[in-house]
Order: sequence, then structure tokens, then C-alpha cells
Amino acid sequence: MAVAKEVIGPLSAIDIPRRVHGLLDEVGELFVIALEAVRRTWDVRNWVWEFIEQAWFLARVTSLPVILVSLPLGATVALQVGQLAAQLGAQSATGGTVVVGLVREVAPIAAALIIAGAGGSAMTADMGARRIRDELSAMEAMAVNPVHRLVTPRLWAASLVSMLLASLVIVSGAAGGFVFNVLLQDVTPGAYFDGAVSLLQTSDLLVTLLKAWLFGVVAAVVACYMGMTCAASPVGVGRAVNRAIVVAFLLVFALNYVITTVYFVAFPPRI
Repeated sequence: MAVAKEVIGPLSAIDIPRRVHGLLDEVGELFVIALEAVRRTWDVRNWVWEFIEQAWFLARVTSLPVILVSLPLGATVALQVGQLAAQLGAQSATGGTVVVGLVREVAPIAAALIIAGAGGSAMTADMGARRIRDELSAMEAMAVNPVHRLVTPRLWAASLVSMLLASLVIVSGAAGGFVFNVLLQDVTPGAYFDGAVSLLQTSDLLVTLLKAWLFGVVAAVVACYMGMTCAASPVGVGRAVNRAIVVAFLLVFALNYVITTVYFVAFPPRI
């Protein structure tokens, strides 16, 4: 047992730096792919049709799930907040609470999660299939950069659709909250929307769109990277899809925390 402990100890101590080094390598490669995809953005003629196809695909597979998630989410928040507000005699503030929560936090995160889950998984599987069929190597042999041709249009398509989905989340969630708050809790429509308008700021909407755009970029870059670097087998593609979704979720939550903290320091919430 003493010998086993002596062997296991040094191995684990050596293994930790290797894993950290490998993680840093992956982060560096991820940033390289993102910067390389953005670098050739000006060459629109080479990726505009792929961009239109990817944007239409993402909009088609994410619009309905976003609506189905946002409607009950807004209604649930309105129902719970409305009950608490009724006990405090402030039911008119329910609309403001629901809409401000949707705009500041729920909309960009919901859009990013749907993009990463529905669209990002498809991107990873597509890139992984291209890797298995050696299409990426064939493009490089023909002097065609696969990052410029494949990643750039997906990056801009995901960022654009994510911004549109954030707007759809706000509208759908506000509609669901309106139905429950007005029809079930006897709050007037004027009070519902007046509370929302009185608390919102223009900077809230701008930061929400910025968040949605950044989250879409993160989801697309992670999905493409995982697919382009996966093991050349069907099992490798499946594992890459799982990793892409998990990593995208973690990065989205971390980035959202940083942006929200900086925003609240620069623009304190209105009371």
C-alpha cells in the first residue's frame, strides 16, 4: 500500500499540470478560430449564401422552442410575483418585475441556450461529419480555408438569430405574464405596462442585445471548434456534441455574470 501511494502521488501531481496545459491549449485554439473567422468577415461574397442558409436553419429550428419556453416562463413569473405583490399591496408592480427580468437576464440567456442546444448541436454534428469524410482536409488541399468558408457564416448567423430570439423571448414572456396578471389577478392592462416602462432603461435593451450577440458568437464558435477537432469516428462526433453544449452553457453563464456585474456598476438600476 505504501508503494502504491508513492506511485499514485507523483503520477497525479504530474497529471494535473498536463491537464491544465491541455485546457489552456484548447482555450487558445478556440480563440484562434474565433479571431480567424472574424478576420475574413469583409469577404462577404465567399460566405453570404452559406450565411443565409444557416440563418434560416437556425431561425427554423429555434423559433418555436423559444416561444414554447417563453410563454409559460413569463406566466409563471407573473403568477408567483403577483401573489407576493398582492400580499404587499403592490400588484401594479408585477408587470415591471416580469418585463425587467425578461429584458435584463432571461431573454439573452434563453436565446443562447436554445441556440447552443438546438442549433449548436447541429453545427457540431455537421462539422464532425465533414471531418470524418475528410472534407476539411480536402478544402485545405484546394487552398480553401475551412474556417473562412464554414465558421464565419455560422458565427454571424448564430449571433444575428440570437439577437432576434432575445426579442422574441421578451415579447412572448411579456404576453404570457400579461395574460396571467391581467386575467387571473385583476391587474389593469395600463398598470401592467406602466410598471414595465417606468423601470426599464434604454441601456437595458442595448445591453440585452449585446449579450445575445456575444452569446450567439460563443455558441457558434464552440460548436464549430468541437466538431472540427473531434475524434474521426461516429463516437467522437457524439462526444463532441455533448462537450459543445456543456462548454457553451458554462461560457454563457460566466460571460453573463461578468457583463451584468460591469453593467450594474456603470448603470445602477432605476428604483
